[in-house]
Amino acid sequence: MKTLLLLRHAKSSWKDSDQDDHDRPLNKRGKRDAPRMGELLRDEGLLPDLIVVSSARRARKTAEHVIQASGYRGETRITGELYEADAAKLMQVLAGLTATCGRVLLVGHNPGLEELLEALTGAYAPLSTAALAKIDLPIEAWGEISSSQGQLGHIWQPGELE
Repeated sequence: MKTLLLLRHAKSSWKDSDQDDHDRPLNKRGKRDAPRMGELLRDEGLLPDLIVVSSARRARKTAEHVIQASGYRGETRITGELYEADAAKLMQVLAGLTATCGRVLLVGHNPGLEELLEALTGAYAPLSTAALAKIDLPIEAWGEISSSQGQLGHIWQPGELE
């Protein structure tokens, strides 16, 4: 059994309209919500074996806040493959992971994360910024990942944690 955690990046800033999308920072709400999700991971006993993060600044900063708040000390991989990735691309990234990782956290973007959640569970569920979804997968190795085989465990929205 594998567990996949999907974390949409926290709320980002649109203050600077000239700024490249990839380089947008977190806004005040994002800086508040991301650590909450890290605390949630710790408190729920959901610390991952590996964190895979989009190279976009807002995703990297979200991951930094989550790591600091949760006390996570494992491996973190930053990759451009998650930026603007659709469900098929995200599954391809997951399929390439080592089988020794039992629980993986992906920090990425919509619509790709929502598409992946729907592809894996057969059910659509919205993911607001900084939302965390837990999917249980009945597989031995990440290379076995395929559509409609997962079970949605829970979705935590940051607004519910207040």
